[in-house]
Amino acid sequence: MTAPLWTSADAAVATKGRATTEWAANGVSIDTRTLKPGDLFVALKAARDGHDFVAQALANGAAAALVTHVPEGVPETAPLLIVEDVQTALEALGIAGRARAKARVVAVTGSVGKTSTKEMLRAVLSGQGKTHAAEASYNNHWGVPLTLARLPLDADFAVIEIGMNHPGEIEPLARMARPHVAMITTVAAAHLEAFENLNGIAIEKAAIFEGVEEDGTCLFNGDLDLKLIRTIEGAAWATGQKVQRFGASEECQYRLLDVRLTDEATIVQAELLSGPQIFKLSIPGRHFAANGLGVLAAADAFGLDTTLAARDLALWLPPAGRGTRERIQLDLVQDDQAFHLIDDAFNANPTSMGASLEVLAAAHPEDGVGRVAKGRRIAVLGDMLELGPEEIALHRGLANLPFLDGIDKIHCVGPRMQRLWEILPKEKRGDWSETAPEMAARAHRLIDAGDVVLVKGSKGSKVSLVVDALRKLGQSAPQAE
Repeated sequence: MTAPLWTSADAAVATKGRATTEWAANGVSIDTRTLKPGDLFVALKAARDGHDFVAQALANGAAAALVTHVPEGVPETAPLLIVEDVQTALEALGIAGRARAKARVVAVTGSVGKTSTKEMLRAVLSGQGKTHAAEASYNNHWGVPLTLARLPLDADFAVIEIGMNHPGEIEPLARMARPHVAMITTVAAAHLEAFENLNGIAIEKAAIFEGVEEDGTCLFNGDLDLKLIRTIEGAAWATGQKVQRFGASEECQYRLLDVRLTDEATIVQAELLSGPQIFKLSIPGRHFAANGLGVLAAADAFGLDTTLAARDLALWLPPAGRGTRERIQLDLVQDDQAFHLIDDAFNANPTSMGASLEVLAAAHPEDGVGRVAKGRRIAVLGDMLELGPEEIALHRGLANLPFLDGIDKIHCVGPRMQRLWEILPKEKRGDWSETAPEMAARAHRLIDAGDVVLVKGSKGSKVSLVVDALRKLGQSAPQAE
């Protein structure tokens, strides 16, 4: 019989709380909508007070609830763990979960690619041991301790994603995670409104190294601006742990030698410390290649089989909204009446926007199947948010990207992206709308059979509504199928 994840006694010791009765939990949940029978329900205060949902959680089969008091409508005899503060108790539970685990831990941060890299690590590490990672982007002050509190005692590996919006957020989460390997995917203009400049972001990202365990490894992207590299490398060396770079520059210990994009894949030749390696990713993207190399560096730091790890990278596909590619069939009878959709509508900053536009520029539309004789590469771009005072210049700066030469039509959504739309060459300038619903209403006019369409923008721009509208034009099938 499998031992429970948390007993009432263990959880009470970890949180310095009081259990009203004996109980055992097999999981930890903060949401009654996804709670599984046997979970410990954590009554966090967010948009709503979790205490209002304790009765429902118990009715849905929760083993117990972590609370500050007995909620109204819940009997005194209910299985509860009563603490002074729920957030603090969750953090304590995460710290205790990490302390008792045998797993080797890798932590990932970066302005772009955190979640994709986390999922690459899951795919690679799962091939060489039992691996634990959050099912979503749980990378903040409650997401990290929740992931650690859920860490199985028998896991061989754990992958922890760490994010930030403001200075001072990463270090305490890194010290909580205590990774054996810490990785920075890149530093870019994301959340720039909370920092003076990119170097401020680099300083915050480098704080992940503060949590690295003894004999651990600090990994970072070696293709950054020299000033950023010096900032990151200085913080890494200060820990006294191993410091390694990955990227295309000659100074990288893990080096990209060649990256080739096809319509459906990325083929990479690389040089590892252990020797040359070729790997394939089942989706195009130069930025995915760099992060894949960082994943192999992490596997190497763990002493794993890097050839097996390289093979398993092909199993990874990005989650919805992060570059997934689909074929939308417009006519069920005529197979050629279809277009390809690249859904990258979850997040955006200048760096990730450039990477996605490169993927679009490398795509191959199909000619002679639609109303327009020539298949087109079409971009629907939404506002990039949280860029601070330079946001207008950063949006306009997209016009200088070399990849725009290979894109036929660019539609823009939002007041910030209007600044790009205004300076686009007339032949490339498509529609502009103030809001995503307005653009979504025009979806049927934006595309034709044979086209390849990229939709990208910050989540707050709501360009995912355009993705939904495009999908509704036909039947969707993931490209990998």
